[in-house]
Amino acid sequence: MSSETQRSERGGPAQDAHANNLPRQARLRQQRRERFEREGERPIGKNLALMGSLGWLIVIPALLGIAAGVWLDRRFGTGVLWTGALLVAGVALGCWMAWQRIGEE
Repeated sequence: MSSETQRSERGGPAQDAHANNLPRQARLRQQRRERFEREGERPIGKNLALMGSLGWLIVIPALLGIAAGVWLDRRFGTGVLWTGALLVAGVALGCWMAWQRIGEE
């Protein structure tokens, strides 16, 4: 039986994509291991500071969205329409900014 036949029986294209990704994943893991051996573990204070900053990155846009929404709702008499919409937009923006920050670390 050929290797192509065996590959298609095991998992098809998804399995092939995973197999092609394996060398890249191994290289990234090796780089992380080398960095850990060179720099050591991050201090707990730095980890706590990162968690705090991520929290504020989410909370501040949400609070700004609420403030702007309350102002718009009072101005146009729309109940909680703008408050809810801008709260969701603020949380989404905050989560995106937190994701970007994690990517930098």
